[in-house]
Amino acid sequence: MFGQGFLVVRRNASRLTALACAGLWLSACAGTQQLGGGPNVQLVDAAELPAPQDAAGQPLGGYRIGAYDRLVVDVFGFPELTARKVQVDAAGHIAVPMAGSVNILGRTPAEAADLIAQRLRQAYVRNPQVAVNLEESLSQYVTVDGQVTQPGNYPVVSGMTLMRAVAAARGTSEFADLEDVVIFRTVAQQRMVALYNLGAFRRGAYPDPAIYTLDTIVVGDSPQRRMLRDLLQAAPALLSAPLVAILN
Repeated sequence: MFGQGFLVVRRNASRLTALACAGLWLSACAGTQQLGGGPNVQLVDAAELPAPQDAAGQPLGGYRIGAYDRLVVDVFGFPELTARKVQVDAAGHIAVPMAGSVNILGRTPAEAADLIAQRLRQAYVRNPQVAVNLEESLSQYVTVDGQVTQPGNYPVVSGMTLMRAVAAARGTSEFADLEDVVIFRTVAQQRMVALYNLGAFRRGAYPDPAIYTLDTIVVGDSPQRRMLRDLLQAAPALLSAPLVAILN
């Protein structure tokens, strides 16, 4: 499953150890697990999977405008600039009448609105009131894969969490293993992964973790659920007695 060096956040030590010993993720049971033919995977103690960082080493938070994102720009009091839909070009520019070409790459919508207002003031617009809202993000996304109803890439919105990301993928499938949900993330150029239990979130056992741009979420598969379905399809209708099977 792992193709390079990973740090594994120990959200559930016993579960991670069981996966390791079963050979599902790692090839040996130890504090530092060795991949077959690959670099080491090290289990680390942490309260939460760390947030990704910017070039200055500061945690990233919230949506930032990227190339090809679609935005809605409003300049109040100017009908021609009301609900104006624009798309960010490859270099991060948008064209706004009276403000010209404005580079908003990497800015929050509020920062982009401030910059556009500044350009409008330079064009002698008195006290411009500007709002910038996201219509569709093509640069900021999270990948949700595995046993969900609709695997794919989904835009990262403000306040996105693991449960919300899974909900965006229309929830877990019939064969999902709620105790085997992992998040892959790059933090300070280091690949990390953490194991989570969706059932524990629903019981309030621990907080729903935040999701960031370019995270990958994989919901595991439950072989037992698949086996039960096959047994039910092969067995006659249940009347007065339950269906009992031995699981080897």
